[in-house]
Amino acid sequence: MEGLLVILGLATLGIPFAVVYLLVSHGRVKREVAALREHVSALQARIALQDGAPLSPLPQPSQAERIEDAGQPAPSRPQPASNPWERVAQPASGSAGAPTDKTVAASATEQPAPAGPPRAVVIRRENLKRLGAWLAANWFYAVSAASLALAGIFLVQYGVENGLLPPPVRVLAALAMGAALIVAGEVIRRRFGDDEDATTAYLPSVFSGAGIVTLFGGVLSARLLYGLIGAETALAGMVAVALVGLVLGWFHGPLLAAVGILGAFAAPFVVGGSSEDPSWLYGYFAVIAALGLGIDTVRRWAWITVLTLVLGYCAGGLVVLGASHTAGGYGLFLVAVLTMSVLLPVQRLVPDHDGTMIAEALVKIRQTPWPEFPTRVAFLAMLASSGGLVWISAAGAAEFWLSSGMLTAIALVLIVWSRNAPALQDVALIPVTGLLATIAWQGGDRMETWRLFHASYDENPEADFPLQVTILLAMAAAVSVLSLWRALASRGTGSRFALVWAAVAALTAPLAAMVLELAWTPAVVIGPYPWALHAAAVAVLMVFFAERLARVDGPEDRLRMSLPVLSALSAMAFAFTILFAETALTLAFVATVVTAAALDRAFRMPSMTVFITLGVAAIGYRLVADPGLDFGLDGPLAEVIAVYGGALAGFIAALTLVAPLSRPAAKTVLDSAAWSVAGLLVSLLLFRWLETLSGDQEASHWAMGLYATIWLGLMAAQLQRLVLGGWLRFARIALAAVFGLIGFGALGLGLSLLNPVLSDWSGDVLGPPVLNTLAVGYLLPALLLLAIARRIDTIDARIRIGFAAVAVGLVVFWVFAVIRHFWQGAAGMPLDDGITQPELYSYTVALLLAGAALFYQSLSVRSAVLRRVGLAVIALAVAKVFLVDAAGLTGLTRVFSFLLLGLALAGLAWLGQWAGRSHEPRDSDPAG
Repeated sequence: MEGLLVILGLATLGIPFAVVYLLVSHGRVKREVAALREHVSALQARIALQDGAPLSPLPQPSQAERIEDAGQPAPSRPQPASNPWERVAQPASGSAGAPTDKTVAASATEQPAPAGPPRAVVIRRENLKRLGAWLAANWFYAVSAASLALAGIFLVQYGVENGLLPPPVRVLAALAMGAALIVAGEVIRRRFGDDEDATTAYLPSVFSGAGIVTLFGGVLSARLLYGLIGAETALAGMVAVALVGLVLGWFHGPLLAAVGILGAFAAPFVVGGSSEDPSWLYGYFAVIAALGLGIDTVRRWAWITVLTLVLGYCAGGLVVLGASHTAGGYGLFLVAVLTMSVLLPVQRLVPDHDGTMIAEALVKIRQTPWPEFPTRVAFLAMLASSGGLVWISAAGAAEFWLSSGMLTAIALVLIVWSRNAPALQDVALIPVTGLLATIAWQGGDRMETWRLFHASYDENPEADFPLQVTILLAMAAAVSVLSLWRALASRGTGSRFALVWAAVAALTAPLAAMVLELAWTPAVVIGPYPWALHAAAVAVLMVFFAERLARVDGPEDRLRMSLPVLSALSAMAFAFTILFAETALTLAFVATVVTAAALDRAFRMPSMTVFITLGVAAIGYRLVADPGLDFGLDGPLAEVIAVYGGALAGFIAALTLVAPLSRPAAKTVLDSAAWSVAGLLVSLLLFRWLETLSGDQEASHWAMGLYATIWLGLMAAQLQRLVLGGWLRFARIALAAVFGLIGFGALGLGLSLLNPVLSDWSGDVLGPPVLNTLAVGYLLPALLLLAIARRIDTIDARIRIGFAAVAVGLVVFWVFAVIRHFWQGAAGMPLDDGITQPELYSYTVALLLAGAALFYQSLSVRSAVLRRVGLAVIALAVAKVFLVDAAGLTGLTRVFSFLLLGLALAGLAWLGQWAGRSHEPRDSDPAG
């Protein structure tokens, strides 16, 4: 059985050599046939010249036919427009197969850049089709290369399994086989050629690529299987093999490069073996990445770069997954690959990527040209490396600090480097985002760094002051400072990136402080005052930024200066949040809003509107939700007046400050906030006063009326702000709907379960006639709804009519309840006690007076609509007299009722005749 396996193994190894032999021999026959064709053509030409007949040469086979005979697809003519590189570097003139300047120029003249897909899109449908077509026609080349490469690796493994040779000899045999394959490839290239027209096309690449993989496998075996060499010697050997591959790749083309790179990355996983510290493999993978990028930076194939980076990141990720303790080495590997990806494609020590940024292309795909290939490589490599560093930060405390430090260093270096690389501006922001994500991810007791920070004082109260959050905040501040340097280098907002770098400088440090607060809660460990000092230090830094930008931009341009001013105000508000109690914190927020309005008034900074809007939202949240209405209802009266009164005064002061400026958004926000806070304050004070009088009757008609007034006032504030539009419009609509549901729900309870006319649960009606709690429960929300319908014109007219109709209904019910309270008193409010004759007569008088008032108003404004409404009310009064009063009243009361009705109708008839002769109504009145 073993003999049979040996024979099968030898046959398998012999297949590639047999294929090569057949191809070479077939190539000789093809060359002889081509020579015979040329000889026959020459003879035909000579005979034609002797006879004087026109020359009719023997048809020559086309290039496509010649290659088709050899089993290869016809190569497409090279397209200069498919060159993915902005700068086309030419190989040395002596390089085999390298195009000369004349060739490139001629090709560019014959093949102008076609309109269509942007340059250097490697993964395109047509490229994938070409690859599939090539593999379908030339699959045996790939199989041959893989077979030859595996033959060298399996040769070593066979020696291990059978113990035929000592380990050094096995390694030497593998190295000798790799060298022999490389020599064979060179011999074929020099004797028979390797261009696409030759019958031996791709064979040199097959042999040389397999030889490179075999050499890598031999060095890896010496290290992983036998331990014959140390990590340093193995790495040096890999570098030497990589250099050989780099040189060969210049001559043999992309196939050799692809075979060598694939095999080199796969070799450690094929060879196998075990090691307690496989960290040196990251160095090996970095060398292979340098090999692939180095080849492509000379030959400009583009897809070799993509293949190298994808395999490099995947191989490194597999190693760290199998050996998590090597996360530090993986981080260094990510930085090394990132550095090579930025520098090697442009062949510069300082990047100078020009053209479009990725962010610009994503925002305006059709209007902006697609970024160049080196820009895309740098962007994707930065995403991969930053993501990998964020990922390994969870491995432990050491890895967290390594990742944070590397991300900070990358950000700082790129901020400086990208000064001459306009296309890399957004790339420099990726590690900044990664740093913030790393800090946020460490929050919670599942992370070692967080546990160590929180346990520092718990386990040892006399321990040194923990500096973790200070160091992290300092890292973010360093990024902000260097971003300010970039912003100052770009004078004025007219520069392409001046405003962007000012925003990065103003946001990075404050955002880091807020992320630390949310994820780490530093005040619990170091105390509120020290942590507030950190926030205050950030505010001081932002003030310095504002001064520097103001000095550079001058008084005519305050846009960039306003960004750090906003950050300084936010940082101070953040410090107030840490230090102050409920009352002081709300007033501190009010002070920052007034300060923002004053800064806008003094320095003309429109961006302060953003802070004013956010500040008003924060104050509103505190007044309504946290500590909210519970504090307003149950808190100390002096503090409640101070908080709500202070907020009202602050909003009025800020509105006064921005009044001379053209700030419609700020004015709308402050105006609506002032009205809503004024309603809140009045409602809360009324509630507390009535609660004292009633003995804590919170479930009553007047309590529901106050609740309705509060929430409907908040709804009105959101509706008034709809005029601002923008992306917050839908949020304002949603908030208005929620507030309105709560307000109308309270009204519904006040008119049903807690209605003093229908239920005994509503609480007593407090106060004298007319001026009592009925006005609080029904008239107050009615007046608010009428004000909304009249004052806020940003909502649909039908909704405003609905609000007005509800308000009129509330007023009618209030009049009814007031009359009943006047005659029956607080104890006789329920209808179960019946209706007295004076009360019934009072309702008739009230209807007549209301109808007369409406009728007179219709004449005053000459409105047919009001006249019809007045007539309807009067008709209702007439119906009541004839249908209700006639049966319910007796004696003189009934006499006076009909007497009053007759006199009132006579007077109204005369008034209508006089008005008809003296005035014409403004709107048509088809009813007459």
